[in-house]
Amino acid sequence: MDATGSFQVRALGPADVELMRGLLSCFGEAFDEPETYCGDQPSSDYLADLLAGPCFVAVVALTSGTVVGGLAAYELRKFEQARSEFYIYDLAVSEQHRRKGIATALIGELRVIARRRGAWVIFVQADLVDASAIALYTKLGAREDVLHFDIPLE
Repeated sequence: MDATGSFQVRALGPADVELMRGLLSCFGEAFDEPETYCGDQPSSDYLADLLAGPCFVAVVALTSGTVVGGLAAYELRKFEQARSEFYIYDLAVSEQHRRKGIATALIGELRVIARRRGAWVIFVQADLVDASAIALYTKLGAREDVLHFDIPLE
């Protein structure tokens, strides 16, 4: 939080490449995977194109202009009905800014975006050992126990 105890939440656009890099750094720190998120970042043109595209959404929380949290989500257009669903791929808040409503506000902003785009649901996965994430998502939605499989591209 800044000196006033506030934060700003907003979606990123193609001109926000540096804020996107700040979000990548936030993810690297929060997930303890700095090499994954910061070791081989895409070019600025790639990130601007991603942020301009119709299927990717990045929402950040800012305190005094610094990214202190954010989420990355994908819009998945459905084939069985003219609607879409959003998948939250990553969501993190810097450790010193947790428990202040930032994650809930980030999801709230994604809800606004998803409704505007005609989506019918937002979904997210949580690791069984991540009690904080499970508590947050339980507060905001209905839990479904499913299995996740990674299929290698061999």
